[in-house]
Amino acid sequence: MAMAAAKGRVLPLLAVAAALAAALLYRAPFSKSLGGEGCSLLPHDHFWIASERVVTLGRVGPAAVEVKGGLINAIAVGDYRSFLLRRPVVDYGDAVIMPGLIDVHAHLDEPGRAEWEGFSTGTRAAAAGGITTLVDMPLNSYPSTVSEETLKLKLDAAKDKLHVDVGFWGGLVPENALNPSALESLLNSGVLGLKSFMCPSGINDFPMTNSTHIEEGLVTLAKYKRPLLIHAERIPDVQNEDGIDGELDPKAYTTYLKSRPPAWEEAAIKDLQRAMKDTEIGGRSEGAHIHIVHLSDAKTSLGLLKDAKQNGARVSVETCPHYLAFSAEEVPDGDTRFKCAPPIRDSTNRDNLWEALLDGHIDMLSSDHSPSAPDLKLMEEGNFLRAWGGISSLQFVLPVTWSHGKKYGISLNQLASWWSERPAMLAGLKKKGAVLPGYRADIVVWKPEAQFHLDDSHPVYHKHRNISAYLGKQLSGKILSTFVGGNLVFAEDKHAKVACGAPILAK
Repeated sequence: MAMAAAKGRVLPLLAVAAALAAALLYRAPFSKSLGGEGCSLLPHDHFWIASERVVTLGRVGPAAVEVKGGLINAIAVGDYRSFLLRRPVVDYGDAVIMPGLIDVHAHLDEPGRAEWEGFSTGTRAAAAGGITTLVDMPLNSYPSTVSEETLKLKLDAAKDKLHVDVGFWGGLVPENALNPSALESLLNSGVLGLKSFMCPSGINDFPMTNSTHIEEGLVTLAKYKRPLLIHAERIPDVQNEDGIDGELDPKAYTTYLKSRPPAWEEAAIKDLQRAMKDTEIGGRSEGAHIHIVHLSDAKTSLGLLKDAKQNGARVSVETCPHYLAFSAEEVPDGDTRFKCAPPIRDSTNRDNLWEALLDGHIDMLSSDHSPSAPDLKLMEEGNFLRAWGGISSLQFVLPVTWSHGKKYGISLNQLASWWSERPAMLAGLKKKGAVLPGYRADIVVWKPEAQFHLDDSHPVYHKHRNISAYLGKQLSGKILSTFVGGNLVFAEDKHAKVACGAPILAK
């Protein structure tokens, strides 16, 4: 094994795993809690991984990473081969080693709607996509997570099903928004922050909030220094003349696009201006943090958010790979797999989103993985106005971001910032989001140059593969290995036998 590492040969990973296991038998004690019992394809808790391209310390270059007891114990930067000559190591050659992705916006739909998605299938898809931590949204499951009691139902449903670590957002709804004791009970139970909708969510037990609900909820959140995530679409009091005409074809994507124009995003963000002002130093909710989810409009809405940031408001913004990969001109009529809210807009808007992301005006990326039972997508009928909205994407977000970002010149360090470092900060996940000593050993290993076709033979671990808009696409960026807390949970299209991811609760 040491000779293979010294010569730089890359063995098939499972062969390497067998050799590493044999080498480790006399070097590290067997650990049932961290390595054995099927939690990991490498059933030990002390080993090294190495590559010519490790994303760490703001650089990309040769390094070896020591994993011990579920943590990153040390990093040897530079020519690691002679250093590791007598140490057990998995040498990944020139594959990229970087922090595992942290997806702060995923709907896993359990309990209550496991037929849409579930903790087992969703986290298996996440592991296959290099995602090591998810934060589950409070709606689409039933009941929605809006109280201490409903969070407990989530935790019970997730038991023994998590292939990656999972945290939970709670819901800010009219029922609890004006009741500080109810909100404090929810926050004390361990949710990482709250989520609200400024338009109908489509879920009966998750009603929309207005600006008063949001402003009062932020006062409570300020005490906990946790964020409020906001679906920022609001139906304007007066619709402009570009609104939907009842005579338009519901199968035409342009019809759906007109039904949710950029004015909806603009109206919501304008309505949030007082709430954003309150988060400034000396403001009524100083210490609170507003996070705008899945921004689609790269014009007026983005400009309003840039102004709020420049004026000192604690505001962050995310967008999603589907807004960066697709454009309205490319969406086939009747193909309801592409329906989401806010909608995918035109190609100029897509270019402007990329520019804002590269310039730092958009802070991070998330999947907004929002699946449903296939019949709700109405794929045969093709009616965009009636079909359930949501893009099924969890397994593909890293290769999608990389494949479409290459022409904009994105770097591996930017990927790590958008998908790991900044999401960790938003969710308050300390010691996650970077490859650094003392951090949790949450790591993805992948080959950016490797191309693959998402055809019928490609393994897909979402509950319903046929509803994903990415099927049929050619992508670059193959996931080789995913480590969660030092456990090799996914490699060569195989998952560890036992789901050993952990629920994450705020303290």
